[in-house]
Amino acid sequence: MKPISARCLILACGNTLREDDGVGPFLAAQAERRFAGESQVRVICRQQWTPELAEDIAGSESVVFLDCAANARPGSVQLAPVEPGGKAPGLATHHFDAAELLSLSKELYGSLPRISLLLTIGAGSLELREGFSEAVLAALPEAFRVLEAAVRDLLDQPDHRR
Repeated sequence: MKPISARCLILACGNTLREDDGVGPFLAAQAERRFAGESQVRVICRQQWTPELAEDIAGSESVVFLDCAANARPGSVQLAPVEPGGKAPGLATHHFDAAELLSLSKELYGSLPRISLLLTIGAGSLELREGFSEAVLAALPEAFRVLEAAVRDLLDQPDHRR
């Protein structure tokens, strides 16, 4: 196992061409600007979460996953702990959710972040177009405040480097 690569990994996914599905990349871009001077924060953004991200997760003390939630009230912002979700799916799978990535991290690298959180914003539309629905657009400031506070809280905790 490699040494810790980040005290806080921000791991976003989403497709900016599918309206509210682009909320993860949008928040990731804001986080990159906000935490640009913080060497302890690392931001990774992908169109979808894939198996190779398990190594980055295993090498992080904490992780905040960012995604939209198609099954939540449009514009609702939720931050919740996320735990490994049973046995990791087969490696032939191209898309993983946060719980599956945590399972894969543990299975392949024998390591999990000390704290794992999932920040979701309820999607109002996943149509093929750029931009955000009114509900998500109105929720973006709150979502970023929640993200920033979560990262600050994670960085303020004692360093538990392995």
